Amino acid sequence: MEKETALSTLAALGQETRLDVFRLLVKAGKEGLSAGAIADALDVRPNTLSTHLGGLSRSGLVRAERDGRSIHYRADLGTMQSLVTYLLQDCCGGNPELCAPIAELVGSGGRSKTGAC
Repeated sequence: MEKETALSTLAALGQETRLDVFRLLVKAGKEGLSAGAIADALDVRPNTLSTHLGGLSRSGLVRAERDGRSIHYRADLGTMQSLVTYLLQDCCGGNPELCAPIAELVGSGGRSKTGAC
């Protein structure tokens, strides 16, 4: 991932509704959700949601797929993986073992066993 792409992806997540949409789609998994289901779940007006989905789609964080008359949205975890890889690429000055606590957090769903994070 290039720096400009990373900045664009981070900017897309730097707004409350877009972050909520992305997290909701991550929870939805491979099935994804329709725009209407997203709007209902987050209590967001459809026209406002459309703008946010567009921004997430342009950043590559969300993929849209037409399903009959509706569009299903899914989180693109590959883009998120590329972003995290970019951010941690030179983790801990060449000592990747120092990044182990981050891997543990990811594996535990973000809950630190020690309460440190």
